[in-house]
Amino acid sequence: MNWWGKLLGGALGYALSESLLGVTIGVIVGHLFDRSIQLRRSKHSDRSSRVRTQAAFFAATFSVMGHISKADGHVSPEEIKLAEQVMKQMRLSKEQRISAIGYFNQGKQEDFNLDEILQNFRQECNRKTALIQMFVEIQLQAAYADGSKNIREEQILQHICGFLGYPKVLLAQLESMLFASKRSRQSYRTNASYASSTTALEDAYKIIGVRNSASDAEVKKAYRRLMSQHHPDKLISKGLPEEMIEIATNKTQEIQKAYDLISEHRK
Repeated sequence: MNWWGKLLGGALGYALSESLLGVTIGVIVGHLFDRSIQLRRSKHSDRSSRVRTQAAFFAATFSVMGHISKADGHVSPEEIKLAEQVMKQMRLSKEQRISAIGYFNQGKQEDFNLDEILQNFRQECNRKTALIQMFVEIQLQAAYADGSKNIREEQILQHICGFLGYPKVLLAQLESMLFASKRSRQSYRTNASYASSTTALEDAYKIIGVRNSASDAEVKKAYRRLMSQHHPDKLISKGLPEEMIEIATNKTQEIQKAYDLISEHRK
């Protein structure tokens, strides 16, 4: 607790006025001085914490992607393509791209220490569940990059969730949402009648994470929770690298489209 400003202010006030009023004024001025120092230190600490979180998220994202991609002994072209898509979405600079590739290659090595990178990530992202969920989503996409998830990839995903304290039931829900999102994106591009189909509505419910029997209030609550979790500004304030804002933005657009479709069918 800062008190030097108040002490010196009170002493100076007494020295100048030799009165209780002078001491009081000095203490008040000293308190304001202490408060300004405290605020500057707090802002510096917040910035430092955010930078550490961003660095931990960046390193964990690409190194663990590399580790999952190499889980079956080799990295497929589809897995490389996914990593490149993530880099493209992040609009990385040349230096950042080189760094991301370096982390991805580290994850491919046999001596890669998964728990060490997860420990650093967990320490810096402590209680920031939205960041942890986005990290798990990206790793789930990596596991399915070549079309299927093998036993080893499943084991790694389960280990990650256990280490980070991410409930397995939420992992299963994310998996269902991933398939629905992927099918939705592909169908909207290739099938003009998809938007009005039963499949589109079923996918929309899965993206929101509720059953079609859910009440309007339950649907709205789930929708608002997802929008809050994936809101770009909120994620960046919690330490998401600003380069990943487009990924978060695309996710919120997808959630919004699913909710709008459900709302339209419930009128």
